[in-house]
Parts: sequence; C-alpha cells; structure tokens
Amino acid sequence: MGLGATPIGVFTALCPTLFMFFSTWETYHTHTLFLGYFNGPTEGLLMAISVMLLSGYYGPELWRQPLSQFFGLESILGNLTTIDIWVPLLLATFFIGHIPDCIRNVTISRQQKGLPVIKLFWEWTPMAIFVGSIVLWLGSPDSHLLKDNHVLLLCVTLSFVFGRMTTKIILAHLTRQPFPYWTVMLGPLIGGAVLVNIRWLGLQPVSARTEHIYLWATYLFSAVVYYRWALLVINAICDYLGINCLTIPTEKWQAAVAKAKAQ
Repeated sequence: MGLGATPIGVFTALCPTLFMFFSTWETYHTHTLFLGYFNGPTEGLLMAISVMLLSGYYGPELWRQPLSQFFGLESILGNLTTIDIWVPLLLATFFIGHIPDCIRNVTISRQQKGLPVIKLFWEWTPMAIFVGSIVLWLGSPDSHLLKDNHVLLLCVTLSFVFGRMTTKIILAHLTRQPFPYWTVMLGPLIGGAVLVNIRWLGLQPVSARTEHIYLWATYLFSAVVYYRWALLVINAICDYLGINCLTIPTEKWQAAVAKAKAQ
C-alpha cells in the first residue's frame, strides 16, 4: 500500500502550493522572482520525479518497507520507513530551505523603500484559510473523502481554488493593485469544513453521499468561476493591447502579406 487516499498522500499533493504561494507573495513585493535554496521548479520537481521513478520501480511497498532494507544501518534506522520521514522532510525543506529566504528578501526590499514589514504577514491569510479548511475538512472523523477515495476530485477542485489565489496575486502585481486577501472560491472550502464538523454544533453528521455531492458542487462552482475569470482577464488584456489571444489579427496578417509582396 502506498500513499494513496491518505492524509499524507493529500499533503504530498498539496505541499507544492505552499512553495508557490510564498514565492508569488515574495515576487509581489520585491518585483523579482527569487528561487531559494530549495524551490519547486528545480529541487521540488527533481524530488517528485525521483519519488515517482522509485515508486514505479520498487512498487508502492517502497513507502512502508524499513529503510534499513535499502541502506543498511539497521542499528541506526531500525524500523523507520519512508512514510515516517516523508512529511517531516517536506516540512523541513519548506520551513528551512524556502520560507526564510522569502521573508528575508521581502524584508530587505521593504526596508530599502522605508516601508513597514510586520503588517505584510496578514497577507498570508488566504493561504491560512486554504490550508486550515482542508485540514478541518479531511481531519474530521465524519469526513468520508479519504475513506471513499475521492482524492482525485478533491485535488482537481483545490487546483482551481489555488490557481485563482495565486493568479490574482500575479495580476495585482502586474497592474499595481492592492494585495488580494480573498477569493470567493475559498467560500465552498470553508463550507466543506463546517459541513463535516456540524456535530460540534449539536447537529447530526452528514452522510457520505451528501459530502460527495457537496464536493462535486464545489468542483463545478470552482471550475466555472475560474474559467470565467480567466476569460475576463485574457480578453481585458488583449483589448487593452489591441491583440488577439493565440491568433494574429486579420488586419496585421494582411499588412504583413502586402509588405512581403511589395518586397
């Protein structure tokens, strides 16, 4: 048995969002994309590829076999398995190899401009809501998403939500707008967390079917909102610049043809 539909498996799928969010937050304030000592596009991808190749070669049992079977050192490693060290390893790369650099670069940039730094930490609010909602939703004893293996649908849904969060920050950076603290797509995540924890409000827990239907509704809502917003942004940029998306305007193409014939 590998990671599969487990909290560790979901954490592994979502961990890159932490790196992405804080790099985007850093870029918003420094106007420079720094890549720290450990970052997603390089070390993160290399680690993910390595893990996939090893899992494909050794099989899912790789995750639960004692590491001493691969490296020896039984007296040191004992019965420690890959799954035992995986989450601490990912957290260490984030808290030691990534986020300190993000904070340092933002702090230096703000101090050079004579601007305050402390209040910027409130801009982590959307990510705190995103992560907190997922933890409360999946961590509830009344949640059935992991038990019924709806991880794929959940992750696709979360990709829309997180995609909207980060692209709003990027757009705000490019257009010199205030930092976006909120996206309506976080609402259904909060709703899911509340839905599976209503026993604490003195109400009866929802059924697995109800939770599954709610997840599908969240997915459809997130997909529609995301694609509508993407189209609005693309069309606005193209209209402002007088260009087409993925195509060449007819008048420019005709002008290029006429110029070529004249030569």
